[in-house]
Amino acid sequence: MAYLLDTDVFIQAKNLHYGLDFCPAFWDWLIASNAAARLFSIEKVGDEIGAGADELSEWAANRGTAFFLKPDTAMLPALGAVSTWVTAQNYEPTAVNTFLQVADYYLVPHALAHGQTVVTHEKAQPLARKIKIPNVCIGLNIKCVTPFEMLRTERARFILGPTT
Repeated sequence: MAYLLDTDVFIQAKNLHYGLDFCPAFWDWLIASNAAARLFSIEKVGDEIGAGADELSEWAANRGTAFFLKPDTAMLPALGAVSTWVTAQNYEPTAVNTFLQVADYYLVPHALAHGQTVVTHEKAQPLARKIKIPNVCIGLNIKCVTPFEMLRTERARFILGPTT
């Protein structure tokens, strides 16, 4: 199973649980999982991270297209399926317009086209004002998990080594 990470996974990891300065093992695990073709994100997520102009944007810039995948032709039918599903729901027009302009709109179709599991901190909500990734995943039968569920499933271990 391959995972596809949302922007919020990286940002919350940096700001809260796995800061680049005190938990490098998390970031090393992401790189190793990507090298093993088990974990990716998409170019649009990389662009959103890059807008931060901070240490996370530097980290992301060093990953390249092997980590932050470019859109491909397999996504074209999936883009249509996602936009059709979103517009058929009872979301407010501004919510639909916003969703169709951000990385989420590319993340979900990429997962749909390639059979990947979406990883996000977002929670499904029945609100008509904002479209949440898990709602779209549920509607299109795409597996969606939290980062912690992914880490447990993959049996990630961040073990302290000797101090220097």
